[in-house]
Amino acid sequence: MPTIKKYLVSSSVPKELAPLKEITQNYWWSWDLGAVNLLRRIDRDVWEKQLHNPTKTLGSVAQQTLANLVGDDAFMTELGRVHADFKEYMSRPAWYDSFRDTNSRFTIAYFSFEYGIHESLPIYSGGLGVLSGDHLKSASDLGIPLVAMGLLYSRGYFRQYLNADGWQQEYDIENDFYNLPLEICCDANKNQLKIDIDLPGRKVWALIWKAKIGRVDLYFLDTNIEDNSPEDRHITSQLYGGDREMRIKQEILLGVGGVRAFKKLGIEPTVYHMNEGHSAFLTIERMRMYVQEKNLSLFDAAQIVYATSVFTTHTPVPAGNDSFTSALMHKYFTEYVERFGLKIDRFLRWGRQNPDDVNENFCMTVLALNCSAFANGVSKLHGVVSRHMWQRVWPDVPVDELPIAHITNGIHTESWISFEMQGLYDRYLSPKWRTDPVNWEHWRRIEQIPDAEIWRIHERRKERLISFVRERVKEQMRQKGYPQSEIEGADSILDTESLTIGFSRRFATYKRGSLIFHDLERIKKILANKECPVQIIFAGKAHPHDNEGKEIIRYLSQIARRDEFRNHVVFIEDYDINVARYLVQGVDIWLNNPRRPEEASGTSGMKGPVNGVINLSILDGWWDEAYNGENGWAIGRGEEYTEYKYQDDVESRALYNVLEKDIIPLFYDRTHGEIPRGWVKKMKSSIMSVCPVFNTNRMVQDYTRMFYQPAHRKAMRMAENNFEHTKKLAQWKDGIQHAWDNVRIESVSAESPEKIEVGMSFAVEAVVALGSIAADSVKVEIYNGVLNRQGEITKGTAIPMAFSREAGKGKYVFRGEIPCSITGQNGYAIRVFPYHEDISYKFEMKLIKWS
Repeated sequence: MPTIKKYLVSSSVPKELAPLKEITQNYWWSWDLGAVNLLRRIDRDVWEKQLHNPTKTLGSVAQQTLANLVGDDAFMTELGRVHADFKEYMSRPAWYDSFRDTNSRFTIAYFSFEYGIHESLPIYSGGLGVLSGDHLKSASDLGIPLVAMGLLYSRGYFRQYLNADGWQQEYDIENDFYNLPLEICCDANKNQLKIDIDLPGRKVWALIWKAKIGRVDLYFLDTNIEDNSPEDRHITSQLYGGDREMRIKQEILLGVGGVRAFKKLGIEPTVYHMNEGHSAFLTIERMRMYVQEKNLSLFDAAQIVYATSVFTTHTPVPAGNDSFTSALMHKYFTEYVERFGLKIDRFLRWGRQNPDDVNENFCMTVLALNCSAFANGVSKLHGVVSRHMWQRVWPDVPVDELPIAHITNGIHTESWISFEMQGLYDRYLSPKWRTDPVNWEHWRRIEQIPDAEIWRIHERRKERLISFVRERVKEQMRQKGYPQSEIEGADSILDTESLTIGFSRRFATYKRGSLIFHDLERIKKILANKECPVQIIFAGKAHPHDNEGKEIIRYLSQIARRDEFRNHVVFIEDYDINVARYLVQGVDIWLNNPRRPEEASGTSGMKGPVNGVINLSILDGWWDEAYNGENGWAIGRGEEYTEYKYQDDVESRALYNVLEKDIIPLFYDRTHGEIPRGWVKKMKSSIMSVCPVFNTNRMVQDYTRMFYQPAHRKAMRMAENNFEHTKKLAQWKDGIQHAWDNVRIESVSAESPEKIEVGMSFAVEAVVALGSIAADSVKVEIYNGVLNRQGEITKGTAIPMAFSREAGKGKYVFRGEIPCSITGQNGYAIRVFPYHEDISYKFEMKLIKWS
């Protein structure tokens, strides 16, 4: 084999176009529509051919074309304006400035397995990645001091095409990172920065890359370098590819390697946010660093990591949470954890819902929950579902009091709005709608927009969507070898004036992509109604190992080819952010019909309203809290089922009824001219109610107030005076744990009247034996509420009991009063648990004694 010497060639751009290179080196361009239009003007054909990649576009366009641009006054003027906008964005005051403490060292490290920034950086699979990307963009908008970490997958997520039978086929395309807005991180001497992690019998090295996402830096780890064996170079080859052993190596790299990468970069985060459980091994690496580099005990280190960790769970189905066998965990962690004093058996307990069950797999979600003071689901309903799902992690705590809150997801508004709608809002709304999208006052001005104007823009976006779909379908047909006559026939598929439904997402079985075809005769009548026709556009991928999901895609593909559905049903292959953008900007209805409550949030439906698209959905995920009766339609009333066949029968009929009785008549009601006034009213209601709430600016503000700032304050306090507060807290906890077996509630007495009426109250006393524990080191509470049929307290309320007096021999009397506010059978119990001013969650020690 020859010895190959490598060298890098970059694009040559005239000095007059230097601002263009500066703009394209920051992904800010991807959500600034002025910048996107400027890049498209360089050479539209090259721009499309290079999949909207500005770096590759500049490197591929003819030098004469660039020279001509220098002489194009209109282009140069627009370049100056866009460059000025970029400079203004990077330096303008931001929301977080009013909270900033220049001496606080506040830095959040955000970890995610995938990032959906733009279609030209294909290292995402779907909703989780797109949410991560939108999170970073809003953090940039708000000026949040956040840095992010991920893996740079050389082959990204698989590309999709359907064979002649409609079966999904997968293939990969190698990403060329040197032709993307990415840079390799180097030290002051221009040496490339690398980190290493220990895998069984060897070290694995990873190169550190960086992407600029506005004011936020996103770092990536890349093992596809010559330092590694061929096997280890594949660790960052493919997102969600490979077997369980590949997954554990990827997650070690992200969690352990990511923490080491920040250290190598000289970045010292005070708060760590794990977006899903993939990165949860970072908690163990942080403990190791505190033990080996700060000389803290393991117990001390665990207190700091717990208090400064944030965890977001996205999965409402137990099987969707990553877990590993004990054998794999022993193979990859025994030597690593025992080097800093953590016994492997103790570590494995942290990843089990039942720590004593040695046959239970090690679950990344359980590890993250056990090591994070701040945890949340991604919608109000998902918070409830998550608390029930993970109740065994806190077996003695009532489900309503589990430390899993909710912060509902959102979307980055400017990344998903069409150019035309953006211009409309600029004309009629406050100019601050972009920088302050959470302000209701901006969106209330939607009512001032003339119906005709918003409707004409919506019609133009639908025309663009259908033109795009026709071209995609023609290309799909060419790839499959269809005759030219049939390919040309694709120019007539779909109709720009028909009611158009969009359904695009990951084809997991719980999302029920084929539900609308449950009754073929009924849906055929709906779609083929000559006076009020309806058409549906599908897009999405199934996981390569999900044959049930692939079956749904095949069924839809075959439906689309049947004569009675031809021109009414289309499946677009190879779904990505670009396809999603066209759909959410151009359809009339966004359909979502998961099995409640299995949709954690579902952000695809949030992207439509900003473009005037209206939702039709099961009351699940975000729509359960967004739907108000005026801003869209609901399928059912929030029922939950255990018999799936019956559920599909009921909910498909409900779907057809809504279409036939409400949606179709409203869309085609043109009694007041060519504009469907009732429909436009619904569009405006959707925009006004959804846009100010379900955006990532509001979401990131919630994370900052509820999690990031409290966790940072904990970090600062615990590090004071050489970790004095940390050591005292650990010492206190150690004493509590050793003495807790002697704690018991000896007696409970109540001063209740014979007849209790609403508005009355009565006193309760409890004698609590604490042994050697001081009375001010515990809290005693009355847990009071209505009883269900099983005699259990539901939606209980905690009522503090005050210290009353000593009873001798380590016993104390506590007294409280129960207010009687709800009629019916009520009940109460007494509980005691440890208390210290520095604990983050009152049950974090999981030590509770009940009466």
